Amino acid sequence: MLRLLMYLVPLALTIYALIDCLNTPEDEARHLPKIVWVFIVLLFWIVGPIAWLAAGKVRTPPQNGRTPSEWHRNQRFVAPDDNPEFLKSLDKDDKDEQLLKDWEADLRRREEDLKRRTSDEEPKGD
Repeated sequence: MLRLLMYLVPLALTIYALIDCLNTPEDEARHLPKIVWVFIVLLFWIVGPIAWLAAGKVRTPPQNGRTPSEWHRNQRFVAPDDNPEFLKSLDKDDKDEQLLKDWEADLRRREEDLKRRTSDEEPKGD
């Protein structure tokens, strides 16, 4: 099992580095042209992928991470009572609620009319 692992780990590292190298734009490859990096990754089985991952690509931190620093924040949190979109949604919810109440009242009125008509049409005193 350990022998198999000694072959699978470098193979997985090589495959990962090769795919990463092929998907990297040409202008982000450092020190050497991208095609040279592909040959290095393929020819030097363990050292090539490690060299690519360490020095071959420009690595930048994510701009829209979970917790960006204070200097990198583009948007500030806006309280709900200061957010105009939130206030519009409240107004829309009120309109929707009123519309629902009107529909329910209309439905109740129609059901009562229908009950009255059916009770009037039924013959009484068979």
